[in-house]
Amino acid sequence: MTHNKPIIYQLFPRLFTNTCDHCVPNGSIKQNGTGKMNDITAPVLNKLRNLGVTHVWYTGVIRHATKTHYRNIPDCNPYIVKGNAGSPYAITDYYDIDPDIAVKTTHRIKEFEQLIKRTHEAGMKAIIDFVPNHVARQYHSITKPEGIKDLGENDDKNLAFSPNNNFYYMPDQQFAPGIDLGQGDEFYYEKPAMATGNDCFHPYPGINDWYETVKLNYGVDYATGEKHFSPIPSTWQKMLDILLYWASKGIDGFRCDMAHMVPVEFWNWALQIVKEEFPHVIFIAELYDTGLYGLYINEGHFDFLYDKVSLYDTLRATTCGMARADAITQCWHAVEGMSHHMLNFLENHDEQRIASSQFAADANKALHALVVSATISRAAFMIYQGQELGEPANDAEGFSGQDGRTTIFDYWSIPSVRRWYNNGKCDTTKLTKEERELRRYYKKILQLCNSEKAIARGEFYDLLYANRDTINCEKVYAYYRHYNGEHLLILANFSDNEEHVNVYTPQHAFDIMHLTSGAYEACDLLTKNKMKLTINPHTPIELTIPKRNAMIIKLIKKT
Repeated sequence: MTHNKPIIYQLFPRLFTNTCDHCVPNGSIKQNGTGKMNDITAPVLNKLRNLGVTHVWYTGVIRHATKTHYRNIPDCNPYIVKGNAGSPYAITDYYDIDPDIAVKTTHRIKEFEQLIKRTHEAGMKAIIDFVPNHVARQYHSITKPEGIKDLGENDDKNLAFSPNNNFYYMPDQQFAPGIDLGQGDEFYYEKPAMATGNDCFHPYPGINDWYETVKLNYGVDYATGEKHFSPIPSTWQKMLDILLYWASKGIDGFRCDMAHMVPVEFWNWALQIVKEEFPHVIFIAELYDTGLYGLYINEGHFDFLYDKVSLYDTLRATTCGMARADAITQCWHAVEGMSHHMLNFLENHDEQRIASSQFAADANKALHALVVSATISRAAFMIYQGQELGEPANDAEGFSGQDGRTTIFDYWSIPSVRRWYNNGKCDTTKLTKEERELRRYYKKILQLCNSEKAIARGEFYDLLYANRDTINCEKVYAYYRHYNGEHLLILANFSDNEEHVNVYTPQHAFDIMHLTSGAYEACDLLTKNKMKLTINPHTPIELTIPKRNAMIIKLIKKT
């Protein structure tokens, strides 16, 4: 494989290898257990590699707020922790590893380093989260390197804003969110109140706000809109130190949480410094504004950006019958010239599972969307733990509730992943027939992403504009991918029925793709079915696309 197209597998160690099959809602770590880094063994990683994965995103590995007590680690007030396990995005120590996922908590950094080493030995790269916009309300680093000042350590709390402060304050006001803050010794007291992570600059965040977090100050005075970036703000330097620390541990990339809530000027400054010392490290931005894409690529120096509000939202809508297939054309238009900087996906920890009742209710109803998301461009592609098994997330785990998502707040195990993991055997013996078939389909797609140069490196050509009268554009999307004389014709059927199509290849496509008219030997790479096709600007290709599925037809010119 060429590895030109990153295929990212997102997993939570706390959930991924948890073998408890009798989890109770709102259960403690003692009741429900937790996965460990050491359980992600070489055989486990080799199975992921064999699936077609090139990068593993280890989510929730940095120490964050939790209700679980550990010796020699500061406790968190339980009233400002979401769920028993806590949110992995309420960081309590940027320089530490979550003790939940360590076999020996005193060796947690070493166990993490060994996990990264095993990942590399399996032929994959490792990504972790960088959470730059907010931290837990009780942030305190006990593991920071010598000479590093803690966040907020030198803040002047009498000032609502100062470019020298790491947090924003509301002088003389007490934190009073719309939640229970406890009583007696457990009462959570904060005065002056600090701004909440989702830009609540008042002391009264509600239940739906990120009340368990505090906003970091990068030198922007939100009251006036003024930016104070010279001299370099304290927060900038502290966050750069964190990036360099983890890069030195052998990390290959950072998924940057809510990157658009942090000034692009910081990214411009920090990422250049990190890449100068660690040029192999990639940065992925969680970003929800297509209008910012160019800015965060060109000035922020990000390698990849979430394409959530364009491609993901459109594919979900078409899968659920809420949009036409030809709406996908607008998606590639929105990222034209930037498509190779996108990160495409159909699931992650924030989104509802495809197989959930809130989405498609059946993972097989999105196979066509999978093919489009994975093959439409050179963009990185990501799947989420259990997606390849059709995990429906039917459980009401606790704080998360039955919301179509796999919980990130609770101690839990994922039924489909647990059966695949099978106490470390990582086989299919406990999977259903449908789960085995789905995993094989995913494996085929993920491996094609890098074995086929036209997908990994090639260009894209939309066929719908030339086929308005011969293709049901409400239900079918068609395009070419091509590279250096190699051509793939890809058709996706969003319908519950087979679609019979006549596909014309316009003269413009022949010119752009250096395609020659004539007879071709062809093969559908998904089914291995072979066919003979004649391709010229005047004769359509007659094909039948399976329902809720796709065809990836490789063209080989007859000599």
